[in-house]
Amino acid sequence: MALHFDTREYAERMERLSQAMQANKLDVMLLFSQESMYWLTGYDTFGYCFFQTLVVKADGTMALLTRSPDLRQARHTSTIDNIVVWMDRANADPTVDLKNMLSEMDLLGTRIGVEYDTHGMTGRVARLIDNQLMNFGELVDASYLVSGLRLIKSPAEIEYVRRAAELADDALDAALPLIRAGGSEADILAAMQGAILSGGGDYPANEFIIGSGEDALLCRYKSGRRTLDDKDQLTLEWAGVSAHYHAAMMRTVVIGDASARHRELYAACHEAIVEIEKILRPGSTFGDVFDVHARVMDARGLTRHRLNACGYSLGARFSPSWMEHQMFHVGNPQLIEPNMSLFVHMIVADSERGTAMTLGHTYLTTEDAPQALSRHPLELIVR
Repeated sequence: MALHFDTREYAERMERLSQAMQANKLDVMLLFSQESMYWLTGYDTFGYCFFQTLVVKADGTMALLTRSPDLRQARHTSTIDNIVVWMDRANADPTVDLKNMLSEMDLLGTRIGVEYDTHGMTGRVARLIDNQLMNFGELVDASYLVSGLRLIKSPAEIEYVRRAAELADDALDAALPLIRAGGSEADILAAMQGAILSGGGDYPANEFIIGSGEDALLCRYKSGRRTLDDKDQLTLEWAGVSAHYHAAMMRTVVIGDASARHRELYAACHEAIVEIEKILRPGSTFGDVFDVHARVMDARGLTRHRLNACGYSLGARFSPSWMEHQMFHVGNPQLIEPNMSLFVHMIVADSERGTAMTLGHTYLTTEDAPQALSRHPLELIVR
């Protein structure tokens, strides 16, 4: 087997999940989130774009229902022994196979937790599951049970998080010499992704964001490349990735002289992150982090230019997004605890004046002050 962790680590994770299932009075979980399967067993694939589910009983018994291309994938990358293949055919309904599997596992009439809120569960699959199992057992939305367990990283996971952060720094190092008047976005993007892959890292769970000129105000990837002007701005958001663990960073680089507005927006971003660092520790909530962000931005008259979130938890994630469910937004009661990997970002887009500014990197929480995982300072970069 090609596992990133030793079997004791996976056994400890199973024990944590079993305890959480018992606390929630769940007899079995149907895992549809690829992140959950990977965390629990090491199973590594992109086959979750089709129907598959990992059935996990509270006693630790597991069975994977998947397609034939993932049979060997699961055998090679996971601790799963019982793998059942459903047949590709016209009008196939794999939930029938699932119901039969659950019956064979003596789960009729039980309380069944289902991961509904995941990219591995389409609306069609959800309807098929509900129709097939509504009279089989009690279906419970348990979308965030495993996600909550994954928030706290083990020492072995933290090693991968730290390596991911090193790769993120390497990517910025590779990009900086290319960010200049006449520089190509295509070359910059290739250098950043190449630095991570050549360093032994992985593809990210979503595309790197790169945009200059007016596109610098965007905070999503879009197709199309341009050449940098003598006076320009370039927004980058990327992540180093190791064993699927992500450490994200974000910067807006100014080409030529930084305008007064660029410097004003940078000062707001920097102040907000410095203030957040003071509370990014146990005793605070994710909502508290957002409140600090909003207070600093709003005091500078930037309410309509800021976003309604300023970061999120990171971990081992699969496409289409490296964001975890827990985000820094208003009212989020999630407590900050030691050994969380958290991405704090500031994004300001002044569309009226065509000016962008972003700033951010990943932190590891501790018993006290957070530890920034990047070796790059949070300074305004002017090329």
